[in-house]
Amino acid sequence: MTTSPGSSGSPGSPDEYRQARFQPPAGATELLLIRHGESEPARPDRPFPLVDGHGDPELAPGGREQAERVALRLGGEHVDAIHVTTLRRTVQTAAPLAARLGLEPVVTAGLREVHLGAWEGGLFRRMVAENGPVAQRLWAEERWDVIPGAEPAEKFAARVRAAVDGLAAANPGRRLAVFTHGGVIAQALALAARSRPFAFLGCDNGSISHLVVVGPQWIVRRYNDTAHLDPGFAAAARPLT
Repeated sequence: MTTSPGSSGSPGSPDEYRQARFQPPAGATELLLIRHGESEPARPDRPFPLVDGHGDPELAPGGREQAERVALRLGGEHVDAIHVTTLRRTVQTAAPLAARLGLEPVVTAGLREVHLGAWEGGLFRRMVAENGPVAQRLWAEERWDVIPGAEPAEKFAARVRAAVDGLAAANPGRRLAVFTHGGVIAQALALAARSRPFAFLGCDNGSISHLVVVGPQWIVRRYNDTAHLDPGFAAAARPLT
């Protein structure tokens, strides 16, 4: 019999120890890491506006629908606070849930997307689609900084770690809905799992991943949960617990 760090094997009798469902350890912070909804398409003749050097597209119509689905999924759940980044696609994705719960989103700048250097403004999508030599190196080496001028891998990892640790230190025993970006979610879960840098890259827009932080221990509980995006989803029938 094995028990997870957040579970307890309470005895049913002097010689019986049942397996129990996971419970966050006392004082742990739960982070529901929600990737923003689908953003508007990148077009060569209309680059995204930049905010502090980061591309800042709005949500596409499909992304707004995904934001509503996230609100349906989490609207009946216990959420203590909502966090967003400096980029409007996270703010727009969080808006339906914030309205439903009556919470004012808090900006956590450290969880903004990785900086893509010369490929900002939407060019990243085109370069990946064309799959040139630099794009191939990107996937082979699993480092964003093969892109000219991009954020160094070690600096990005340190930024994400500091942001997550900061949220946990400020919110012991609380559950946070954190609207952030695919690269950030991948980095946070890779740090937790001590995996390859890109092992968790590619979560869907509007997906929910779940990280439990207690002191130096980061526990991955869920990755790329998209049940609420399925056509037949009924929010009341599938609460997130």
